[in-house]
Amino acid sequence: MNVNTSRILVVDDEPEIRRLVGEILEDEGYQVSMAENAGAARELKKTKNPSLILLDIWMPDADGITLLKEWVSEEGALCPVIMMSGHGSVEAAVEATRLGAYDFLEKPLSMAKLLLIVERALEASHLQKENAGLKQQLLADVEPVGKSATVARIKDQLKRLAQHDARVLLVGEAGVGKEMYARYLHQNSAHRDGPFVDVAVGSISPENSAVEFFGKETQGKVYPGLLERADKGTLFLGEIGGMDSETQLRLLSALESSSFLRVGGSEAIRVDVRVVASTRIPLDEEIKSGRFRQDLYYLLNEVTLEIQPLREHSEDVPALLNFYVDYFVKHENLPFRKFSMGAQNFLRNYSWRGNVRELKNLVQRLMILGVGEDIELEEVKSALGTVTGDMSGASVPDFFNLPLKDARDQFEKAYLEYHLEKTGGSVAKLSATVGMERTHLYRKLHSLNIKL
Repeated sequence: MNVNTSRILVVDDEPEIRRLVGEILEDEGYQVSMAENAGAARELKKTKNPSLILLDIWMPDADGITLLKEWVSEEGALCPVIMMSGHGSVEAAVEATRLGAYDFLEKPLSMAKLLLIVERALEASHLQKENAGLKQQLLADVEPVGKSATVARIKDQLKRLAQHDARVLLVGEAGVGKEMYARYLHQNSAHRDGPFVDVAVGSISPENSAVEFFGKETQGKVYPGLLERADKGTLFLGEIGGMDSETQLRLLSALESSSFLRVGGSEAIRVDVRVVASTRIPLDEEIKSGRFRQDLYYLLNEVTLEIQPLREHSEDVPALLNFYVDYFVKHENLPFRKFSMGAQNFLRNYSWRGNVRELKNLVQRLMILGVGEDIELEEVKSALGTVTGDMSGASVPDFFNLPLKDARDQFEKAYLEYHLEKTGGSVAKLSATVGMERTHLYRKLHSLNIKL
């Protein structure tokens, strides 16, 4: 952090202490303001917006504890406050800390200690602001995009469900954004500070599923499974219908008792996990055929929420196009492009069999493979019928200018996501289409961060 941008307010009624502390802080590059009493401190806090305050406890017009209480009660976050006192009072130190003071220094001041505490307080404040910004960005990334009545209704239902611990089953076609809605539920719930563990159930082989879900103990070493990693948070089971029968039975037992045994373990592990599951296939048909346990279905399906396909709220298409353009510019450093009005109107009336996932992948393909800032109607039509889109023109795609590995990764991601859409999200069909053995394909999908 650049300390020269930090503004420090020194509040003390002793002129010599103000001068000494001020000179030392200025020598370190800080911008310093000084107040001799509470009245001046109030005014300087408003006008100077300090990054940190050094506050004496004993002053003629109002003591520092009273001033700290006043500032804490104001709206907005208070910068770090370090209390100073020449009268070593344990009670005053405890009260100041309880109110939120960062630290407490006794006079006569050790200047080396003061500088160390100031530096630590500013670093802690900087990290806190950075984390708050990251949290806000995370919340923005999981905010469902769209102003339609459909999206507004689902958001409202999820917010209400978030206030309770009922298990939720999200039902909807492939690509409608069930994982994103599960994250939105998590971020609005009491589990928001815990982990969100996302599991593509169908990608876990039956022979490995017990270890994946419940962990294992071997030769004194412990390998936590998905349930343990999701403790105090949310476990999202994507496409639950793909779970093998043995794991279904073990999961049923674990959810009923809130505990389980690791593979090879003898001690019951207790967890506090909210489970949210999703499915694109009718589970009642799976139950009738014996492929899915009815008792597990009822346990997971305390509340069912249907996520509508994109064609049912096509008025949200322009907002989704803009969102994913910004997303790929920011997260994949792709050159900015924008959809023409003709292209947007055409896409509003498109069938979107692959739903939001298909739209996201289309935007990505057009940004990777297309040329020029404007995305016109003909390029969109071409991209919907072929992987490469409209490659006419003298220029070459931007990814041609990347190092080979980066260019290959961008092309493979676009290529595999395109064929995953066409195969309805089936890894078995994708494997046959692209000519890659399924085990290698799973590794490739994972390495490219392609969601199933």
